[in-house]
Amino acid sequence: MAISDQERDSFQSINDIHDEGLVDLFRVNKGRRVFMLMPNYPFIFIGKILDVIDDMVLLDVETSQFPALEKVKWHIHIHNIEVFYIEKSTGPRIPRLKD
Repeated sequence: MAISDQERDSFQSINDIHDEGLVDLFRVNKGRRVFMLMPNYPFIFIGKILDVIDDMVLLDVETSQFPALEKVKWHIHIHNIEVFYIEKSTGPRIPRLKD
């Protein structure tokens, strides 16, 4: 049985659903600390999620492998995040790294 163009347009692709889920996950965790690994420089960000605008996270960076990038607010595209962990009261804490 074939699907009409109108029916096909009403379905979301799995990629769209995945992308919306990631954005929603960051949105509901505003104010929490997050650890992010990126496939490109800078590789590591640890900071607080301040806001989510479309598919961008506004992050107040506490720690990076480059001190010049710390204590700065960064807009990070959610799709550029390879791995992340959002700190919650029920799970392990993200360490506060010092020099």
